[in-house]
Amino acid sequence: MAGTVAGVGVMAGVIVVTAALAVVGAASVHAQRLSGAADAAALAAADAASGAVAGVPCDRAAEVAATAGAAVTTCDLDGVVATVTVSAPFGGVAASVSARAGPPPDAAP
Repeated sequence: MAGTVAGVGVMAGVIVVTAALAVVGAASVHAQRLSGAADAAALAAADAASGAVAGVPCDRAAEVAATAGAAVTTCDLDGVVATVTVSAPFGGVAASVSARAGPPPDAAP
């Protein structure tokens, strides 16, 4: 009888740890996908700001982010440098990631 209880306890512990690792893994994958969406949206906005592609920079960023299932929460332009923040829900929590795209800052002489 004691061995059965111990066996059930060990199995329950394994199930809990496995479920927790699955949630952490899913959150990591979601963060990476959201990061990719933010990068792509910032690049799209910077391309539109520089004239490389037609369109309004923040509208282009929103289109690209929507393709990845995310929404643009902020879009700031400083010349041809775009900083975009995108968000998407993960479970009941909103996750957000920011990305910057544009030419590199001038190097100091």
